[in-house]
Amino acid sequence: MDEAAARSIMRQTGEDDGAAAEHERTLLVFDLVGEYCGLDVNLVKEIVHVPPRITRVPYAPRYVRGVINLRGTVIPVLDCALKMGNAETAATSDSRIVVAEFESIQFGVLVDAVREVRGVRDSLIESEDSSGAGSIGTDYVTGIAKMEDGRLIVLLDLARLFDITELLEDGN
Repeated sequence: MDEAAARSIMRQTGEDDGAAAEHERTLLVFDLVGEYCGLDVNLVKEIVHVPPRITRVPYAPRYVRGVINLRGTVIPVLDCALKMGNAETAATSDSRIVVAEFESIQFGVLVDAVREVRGVRDSLIESEDSSGAGSIGTDYVTGIAKMEDGRLIVLLDLARLFDITELLEDGN
């Protein structure tokens, strides 16, 4: 066996004494209020087009755009931009609803455009640094990924953004 083949086997089995395998997160990257944002794909159930009509909910907070019927399930649609104090997001042909689930609660998040699903090494992520968050409130940021190509991806904490944990506590 030559040296290259041996190194390949050692990397696959984790026995290479060179660089240790680094943990990587898989993110859904999307546009929101002029920033690249990321969300752990494990929270994402699906991505759907914005329907022509979202049914308003009386007396709901302003950031709740309404509800949609997704194959028999009523899903609330939340506008991150409004929740973060920005202007209401105007739906375009690129806009999507990212259907997420946290602690058995399903909800849709209106985003300007979905860009990609990508792995991001932990070494590229700086925790809760607001310097690259731009128009996104730092209360809702878990970190910022500084990519090799110069892009910054703001990692969002949807549970904190929409007070999901408080809703769960109030329901018990």
